[in-house]
Amino acid sequence: MPAKQQESKWYVYLLRCRDGSLYTGIAKSPEKRLIEHNTDNRQGAKYTRTRRPVKLVYQECLASRSLAARREAAIKRLPKNQKEILVLSRKAPVMSRKRKKSAQIRVKIRN
Repeated sequence: MPAKQQESKWYVYLLRCRDGSLYTGIAKSPEKRLIEHNTDNRQGAKYTRTRRPVKLVYQECLASRSLAARREAAIKRLPKNQKEILVLSRKAPVMSRKRKKSAQIRVKIRN
């Protein structure tokens, strides 16, 4: 019987752009992705290239790429004011904080 493939951690992150807009993405390493967004290469998103510098303002750890992509889509559907509330809920991202798979965060925001 083949060994069960271990799921890797993925992150959903929000960047604050120079113009005040918010960019949402997913990555295995938010620190590395932030550098890619802020440097002059093709790795960063087209959206952030003209809005540099960008700053990491929110991140959420998820158990798989699939879960991270679903969460990213849900965040992208939120109006900007609700994204701002999400950012305020976790002002300073902690890069080294570990979470259990069962402790995935679900944030409900009321209007």
